[in-house]
Amino acid sequence: MKKYSIGTIAVVMMMFLALIGCSSANETGGSSDSVSGESTDQKEISFVHWRGEDTEVFRELITKFESENPSIKVDMTVYPSEQYQSTAQTLLRDGNTGDVFAAFPGSQFEIINRAGLFTDLTNESFVGNFNENLIQAGKHEGKQLALPFQLVYNQPVYNEAIFEELGLTPPEDWEGFLAMCETLKENGYIPIAFPGGDIGPGQFMNSMMMNNAPDEEIVAQVENGEAKLTDEWWMKTLEQFKELNDRGYLQADSLGTSHDGAIALMAQEKAAMLATGSYAMASIKEQNPNLKLNLLAPITVSASEAVFEGIHTTTFMLGVNANSSNQAEAKTFIEFLSNAENASFYANETGQHLTVNDVEYTSEELMNTAVWMEKNTRFQPRYLFSNPDIMNSVTGSIQAVIGGVEVEKAAEEAQKIVDQNTN
Repeated sequence: MKKYSIGTIAVVMMMFLALIGCSSANETGGSSDSVSGESTDQKEISFVHWRGEDTEVFRELITKFESENPSIKVDMTVYPSEQYQSTAQTLLRDGNTGDVFAAFPGSQFEIINRAGLFTDLTNESFVGNFNENLIQAGKHEGKQLALPFQLVYNQPVYNEAIFEELGLTPPEDWEGFLAMCETLKENGYIPIAFPGGDIGPGQFMNSMMMNNAPDEEIVAQVENGEAKLTDEWWMKTLEQFKELNDRGYLQADSLGTSHDGAIALMAQEKAAMLATGSYAMASIKEQNPNLKLNLLAPITVSASEAVFEGIHTTTFMLGVNANSSNQAEAKTFIEFLSNAENASFYANETGQHLTVNDVEYTSEELMNTAVWMEKNTRFQPRYLFSNPDIMNSVTGSIQAVIGGVEVEKAAEEAQKIVDQNTN
C-alpha cells in the first residue's frame, strides 16, 4: 500500500476545506468583491413576449437598464406569436417565468385575468407615464391590470411611390377601392399581399368589417347570440373578400403565404399593399430601406355611409406576474420602459407608435402615420372576442371563402361553431 506523510495529508485537507468554502458561496447565489468585500448579489427577473423582431432593441434597453439598476438582471425569452397566444397562461402559472410579461388584448387578456395572474398596477406611479385614453384595454372592473405599450394600426400598408407613379390616392368608398386595385393589377403589381396562411385573415377582417357593422358591440352580440355570422354584415364582408380574390387582387396561393412571405412581396415592390398593419413597416424597411410607406383602410361602403376611417389596437400589454417573487423588480423594469426617453428609443428603432406620453417620433414613417392619431379609428374588433374558438371560426370563414367555399356555406359552418360555444 502506498504511504502518505502527515504533511501531505494536511495539504490535501486544506485544499478540500477551501473547495467547500467556494461551493458554499456559489450556492447562496452571490459573490463578493475580492478587494472591497461588498456583496454584488443580483435578482434575476424573467421577461417574456412574442416580438422577435424587437429583440435587438430590447437587448440594448436591457443593457441600459442593468447599468442603471445593477442589482437586477433581466433574462428575456421570446416565443413565436401563435405559440405565445396559446401557452402564455401555462408559462406564467408557477411564477418562475414571466415576472414581466406581455399579453394580447381580448381573449388572452381575459384568460390570464381569469387565472388570477395579473398584479394590480392601478396605484403605481408609472401608470401616469401612459396616455390614459390608450390603456383602457388593460383594465378590468376599474383596475389597471396591464399597460398596453404599443399603438398599432391594423390596416393595409401601402407603397407611396407606386401610388404616386400611377396617380392613386386612398379611395373613399368600395367602388373606388376596387378601381384602385384594378389599376394596380393592370400595371403589373399585386394589389394586395395577403398572408392568408397565418395572420392575414385576422388582421384584414378588421378594416373590412368596420363599416359593414359599425356597432362596436357587434362582437359581444355574436358571443351572446344576439347577432349571427349569417347576418348581412358578415355575409357582405365575406362577399367582399371573395370579390377581391376572384378579381385577382390577392396574390396567387394567398392561403399558402406567410406574413414573412407577404412582407417580401412588399419589400421587392411586387405588391403595392400589405394587408396586415403598421407593425410590419419596420420589417419591410429592413429589407428595402428606400421605400416610402403609409397606411390606408378599405372603405367597404359608400363615402356617405362610412363611420370609421381605420382600425387601431393598443397591444403588447405589459403585466407583472401575480405569482412572481420579484414583483418590485418587475415594476422597476416597466417603469424604465415607460420613461419617455427609453420609449422614444424603442419607438423609433422598431417603427412602433406607443401609448407612452411625450414620445418623440423621428422616423419618417412614424411621423407620416402619426396623422392617424387624429382620425376616427375603431379598436380592432378581432381582439374583442373573449372566446378563442369563436374568433377562430370567424377568421376560418374568410379562409374558407378564399379557398373556394360558397359564402353562405362558410358563414353557416362558422355560425355552427358559435352556437356550440354559446349554448
